[in-house]
Amino acid sequence: MKTKQSSIKVLDVTLSNNDEFITYFDKNYAIFQHHLIVINGEMNSIIEEYLNTRNLNFIVNVVFQKAKFQTPITSNAVSEKIKEPIKEIEKIVEKIVEVPRAKTTLKVLDKLIRSGQELNIQSDLLLLNRVNSGGTINIKGNLIITEIVEGSIRCHGDFMMLKASPKANIVFHDVEVDNSYLSERLNRVELKNNEITITPVLKETKWG
Repeated sequence: MKTKQSSIKVLDVTLSNNDEFITYFDKNYAIFQHHLIVINGEMNSIIEEYLNTRNLNFIVNVVFQKAKFQTPITSNAVSEKIKEPIKEIEKIVEKIVEVPRAKTTLKVLDKLIRSGQELNIQSDLLLLNRVNSGGTINIKGNLIITEIVEGSIRCHGDFMMLKASPKANIVFHDVEVDNSYLSERLNRVELKNNEITITPVLKETKWG
């Protein structure tokens, strides 16, 4: 099994042997439980059940085109901005949610949104960290957050994926979303035929 850590909290894994894969993640679970696992290869029911049971965040056969860091790496925080060609973004979104996308750019951040901080994003965003109580994200594009959301989200994209605590304030297309539908697991929130639908991601898109 080959692995390659492509960023601070993203781990690329080539899936070839089930037993080797499970042994590896059992041994290193404490390290990778807060990572986004990018699995390359054919997903099978054994590995999918294992990842779901361990509550590991994962996506399958999605390639992120890396760019150079635009800010220095420090021990306190690491941020990474990745600009994708339009065709590459369309492939990524199609694999994850299978919805049509307009021309846009994808921003990937490994940044804790602290209390009192406000993030304003015009593009799509993949956030590999949490949003603390009192922190706010205002976004025009699609949003994926791999860690718990305790702050405020204002999203106007086609979809968002997140897991929220009871004290979070989530607004999608100016409609407040009931947090009880977003607790305990990652959920996909999207607008279909002018109605907001919420679906557990595990069953639909092979995320953990």
